Amino acid sequence: MSGEQSTEYYTPLVFVAEASDEGRNLRDVLRKRIGISRRLMIRLKTSEEGLTVNGAKAMPYDKVSAGDVIELRMETETSDDIMPQEMELDIAYEDEHILVINKPAGVIVHPTTGRYLNTLANGIVHYWQTRGERVRFRPVNRLDEHTSGLIIVAKHKYAHMQLAAQMTEDKIDKRYRAYAYGHPSEAKGEINKPIGRQDEDPHRRVVREDGAPSLTFYEVAETYGEEACALDIRLGTGRTHQIRVHMTSIGCPLIGDSYYSEERWNASPLAARLSGVIDRQALHAISLGFDHPVTGEPMRITAALPDDLQRLERELRNIGEEHSRT
Repeated sequence: MSGEQSTEYYTPLVFVAEASDEGRNLRDVLRKRIGISRRLMIRLKTSEEGLTVNGAKAMPYDKVSAGDVIELRMETETSDDIMPQEMELDIAYEDEHILVINKPAGVIVHPTTGRYLNTLANGIVHYWQTRGERVRFRPVNRLDEHTSGLIIVAKHKYAHMQLAAQMTEDKIDKRYRAYAYGHPSEAKGEINKPIGRQDEDPHRRVVREDGAPSLTFYEVAETYGEEACALDIRLGTGRTHQIRVHMTSIGCPLIGDSYYSEERWNASPLAARLSGVIDRQALHAISLGFDHPVTGEPMRITAALPDDLQRLERELRNIGEEHSRT
């Protein structure tokens, strides 16, 4: 009929039935192979080309034979509620299923009430539009506005489902570089303290007995005299502001973090010296490890330190050398 638009699909996911799949129904085979959800199965079933076997439309309870070629085609989607906005993007990795982007500090991930532009989502939606891709913005992990580093964005529902499951099961290996005041009492260890909302300020998180279990692993990477250190951090859980809260709880707040700071450090000569070097918390999501949501291949993506943290590191090393000469 004139004026009708044909349905567009993402690149199909292709599987070949194995001998152990012989005689089983399609739904059970897909559950075993890829852990497909009931909701996604319904969407595929109702889509004209969503689910095919050997090129013919199939239904979830159809029987499968060894060697059958099973294809899943998901209809393309767009984020019509996100305004496209041209933005410089630092793309660390991209294929037809995922995008991994190195977010700069000072940028929030997704539009919020009163902030509809200048978010990472605006820039990514514009980028996809210029490439002619119909993709919905689906971030898998998030970072605070003033934390830089790596974020995974799923490019279709199945990829998001698989990566979200890895997040829930703490199978995504999230590593950070941080610069903090002082030194932890141990050069390597863990902080296992529950985190919850502060009663007086619900946006602020604090260590409290009735909070959610929270686990942070740290290792001191470098020291700069007695007043500061660099830390390599790995998350065991993913609570809001977790690293910032945990480091403050052991007396080592992050340099530049005005929200979770300590007065003794704010009033120190070191803070005064560093005030013109960095104007945000010294925290960077430097590495992500995960299994590719479609191929299952182990992935490790890294992102170099941004310029402001490199400047901070140089200044801290100068301070450390000054201390060693006195």
